[in-house]
Amino acid sequence: MTAPTSTAAQAAGPGTAAGEAARRRTFAVISHPDAGKSTLTEALALHARAITSAGAVHGKGDRRGVTSDWMEMERARGISVTSAVLQFAYRGCVLNLLDTPGHADFSEDTYRVLAAVDCAVMLIDAAKGLEEQTRKLFDVCRHRGIPVITFINKWDRPGRDALELLDEIEREFRLRPTPVTWPVGIAGHMRGLIDAREPGTMLHCTRAPGGEHTATEEPLTAAEAGAAFGEEWQAAAEELELLAGTGAGHDQDDFLAGVSTPVFFGAALSNIGVRLLLDAVVDLAPAPAPREQTAGDPRPLDADFSGLVFKVQANMDRAHRDRIAFLRVCSGVFERGMTVTRAASGRPFSTKYAHSVFGQDRTSVERAYPGDVVGLVNAAALRVGDTLYTGRKAEFPPMPTFAPEHFAIARPVDIARSKQFRRGIAQLDEEGVVQVLVSDARGEQAPVLAAVGPMQFDVVGHRMENEFSAAVRLEPLPYTCARRTDAGGGAALNRSRLVHGEAMTRVKDGEILALFPSRWHISSFEREFPRSPLEPLIAAHEQSGE
Repeated sequence: MTAPTSTAAQAAGPGTAAGEAARRRTFAVISHPDAGKSTLTEALALHARAITSAGAVHGKGDRRGVTSDWMEMERARGISVTSAVLQFAYRGCVLNLLDTPGHADFSEDTYRVLAAVDCAVMLIDAAKGLEEQTRKLFDVCRHRGIPVITFINKWDRPGRDALELLDEIEREFRLRPTPVTWPVGIAGHMRGLIDAREPGTMLHCTRAPGGEHTATEEPLTAAEAGAAFGEEWQAAAEELELLAGTGAGHDQDDFLAGVSTPVFFGAALSNIGVRLLLDAVVDLAPAPAPREQTAGDPRPLDADFSGLVFKVQANMDRAHRDRIAFLRVCSGVFERGMTVTRAASGRPFSTKYAHSVFGQDRTSVERAYPGDVVGLVNAAALRVGDTLYTGRKAEFPPMPTFAPEHFAIARPVDIARSKQFRRGIAQLDEEGVVQVLVSDARGEQAPVLAAVGPMQFDVVGHRMENEFSAAVRLEPLPYTCARRTDAGGGAALNRSRLVHGEAMTRVKDGEILALFPSRWHISSFEREFPRSPLEPLIAAHEQSGE
């Protein structure tokens, strides 16, 4: 296979926006928690020689500093609670890999990342198959038109039958799985892989000690594989032949249209099958394309510069206590030091401090092209969803805010740290770690934090204490539902809040939210105040918009 490059991009040539975009692959790794997402992220970087050895994940209590998990809390708990960016070169292409939070409580962060990529690698645990968060994330990809490559992980451990897993993907996702690699040996007894494009050969894979380095791959002919692995080779070859007879071969057009998904098998911890997956990202994943604007017209790749801020993160470098805005370049050429316009305000913004990011490490970037991710440092004016541009105005659709289901009043443990408390809460609101609400009854001194999942509150507590030196006390509120309303609806709700709920204002956009203990209370309020509007917000479990 060869990398898909458009004729127009080839004609544009290297150094131009369209020509350089053709060399870019910007993709995310998505999965249910504990499927091995961060391990795979690191294994991909290892195979691209972007790192020299992997901080292997043997268990949450023994996690050794995964490259993409830079936050102290992530390393301590062995989970990803924030997205990270890794940029590296491979086979003449520039890969922008975005590692996403796996836990459902951080759905908003994952959704923002998926707004910045052109392809996704969906990771499936060989023993567990499709899990709840996997289904939700796939729905997001389908809704956004993001093609999906599937990697069935942990084949070196006991698991389910390979054909059964393919059937599950087709049945539940209505997506035709097309195996590109096929395992020799059942889950837990992996002998190697067959490349469906070369069915008469086998790669015998041997993991490196501890999984810190790339696995050894020994190509075997059919005769050699049959002599060494007998029935296991024969069974794998017959299964692959059966699949080929059913039309399960890869079709690039179907893949890009979201009709099919190329499937790879392997073991990220053992670094087996990862090279073939990395090759597939280069060969199959689409290069950046013109992005649809709010007005409905796509912004051409060779137009003036434009970019989308999809994430804001503070204190990645604790020595400097800085703030970095992650910008996906959408068109044109980004050059460090250029002055751009922020579409939301029309005001100029200087890009003097622009970095290329690799996990927590960063280096100054002088130039970037469509598909690249640039870190703008100390970007206090920027917010998630902002569009930056030069020349003709560009503005990309805003990112949705999910309906929170958990609420808590935040108070400083030490009243003498009130200034740090206010600064920290404002920063976390701007990053989208939580939504911050205020009410007339409590005032700004006791903001209410609203979250999709309760683990977001754990992140707030950890970061407030460790980054802002302002420990917080959180007092849960009995609300589980939020609706958008207007000033009249808010006033009506507050008059009857002992019965129904309470109205608060969301700080970042001034929206009035009506909070209720249950759906029954919503119905009761609507009967009592039929003229007060209540508009649903997007729920985390309704990300697909279906």
